[in-house]
Amino acid sequence: MNGAHEPQDLPGALSATLAKAERWVVMTGAGISAESGVPTFRDAQTGLWAKYDAEELATPQAFADNPRLVWDWYVWRRELIHRAQPNAGHQALATLAALKPELALITQNVDGLHQRAGNSEIVEFHGNINRNKCFTCDRIATGAPETTERPPQCEACGGPLRPDVVWFGEAIPTTALEASFRATHGCETFLSVGTSALVYPAAGLAEAAAAQGAIIIEINTNPTPLTSAADYALQGSAAYWLPTIATRIQQALPTR
Repeated sequence: MNGAHEPQDLPGALSATLAKAERWVVMTGAGISAESGVPTFRDAQTGLWAKYDAEELATPQAFADNPRLVWDWYVWRRELIHRAQPNAGHQALATLAALKPELALITQNVDGLHQRAGNSEIVEFHGNINRNKCFTCDRIATGAPETTERPPQCEACGGPLRPDVVWFGEAIPTTALEASFRATHGCETFLSVGTSALVYPAAGLAEAAAAQGAIIIEINTNPTPLTSAADYALQGSAAYWLPTIATRIQQALPTR
C-alpha cells in the first residue's frame, strides 16, 4: 500500500497502470463536496436549525408529521449548496471522463456539483436535492414550482412535493443500485473519493471490485475502513489528487 501525502506525486507504476486501464468506476462521497464548502450531512446545524437533528428531519415520518418544517429545512440546505461551486476535484473528474470514455461516475452526493463541473452521465446513488418528487405518487416534478405553498403540491395528484433524495429508512433506487453494480462488474480501476466507506450498500461496491481483481485507490483526508484494503491510499484532498491523476494520465497517453 502507498500512503501518499500532499504535495507528493503518484508512483510512476501507478500512473502507467491508470493510463492503460479503460474501465473505471469512481465513487464520490461527501468529502469532495466539503472541499467546495458544502457541509456534510452530519455537520452541526446552524442558525435557526441548530436545535434540530438532521437525521431526525430526513425521514419519511418526519415529513408526514410536519411537511412544512422538513420542506423549509431543505430550502435552507439548497441555498447553502447553490452558493457552492465545483472545485478542482469535480473538474478533474470531468477531464478523466473525457480521457476514459468507459468511466462510470457514481456519487453519494445530492448537490449536483458533478453536473455543474461538466459530467453528464452520473449514477445518483442518493438522488438529487435540486429535483422534487411527489410524496404520494412518486412522480418527478417538472421545473421549479411557481407557488408560495410550503411544500408545493404535485400537479398530477395534489400530494405534497418533497426533495428527490433518499431519506433514512428508504431503499436506494433500484435503477441506481443495479447501474452501480453493473458498472463495477469487470472494472479495472475503482477509485473511492471522499467517502466514509461505512454505509452499505455503497461500501460494498469497492469490495465487489476488489473481489474481481480491480485496483482499489482511495482518496480521503482521513483513514476509513477501506484504507487498509486499498492498493493505494492517497491521503489528502480530492482537489489535489484528482487533478494530479488526470495530469499524469494525459502525460502517459500516446500523443494523438
